[in-house]
Amino acid sequence: MFEITREIHGSKGRYVIRQNGEEAEVTFSVTSPTLIIADHTGVPDSFRGTGAGLALVTRMVEDARAEGVKIMPLCPFVNATRKKHPEWADVFAV
Repeated sequence: MFEITREIHGSKGRYVIRQNGEEAEVTFSVTSPTLIIADHTGVPDSFRGTGAGLALVTRMVEDARAEGVKIMPLCPFVNATRKKHPEWADVFAV
């Protein structure tokens, strides 16, 4: 498992995993109290194949569901991952 941190600064935020001096992240913009836009996923080569990207999106989905927030998946990775998990349909605004 990964330790995932959520950081929010004003209208911008990210979920991040730090490991061996590198970071994997999913960034988002807060557009309203009930909507965020997932806009970028960055996973360094050292994380590839570890499931870090999926772990980041899963945490975003869990937090959104718990907080009554919808996610607009503009990031291609988040959108592709959403399509593989129909059980997340309630959380995505598409």
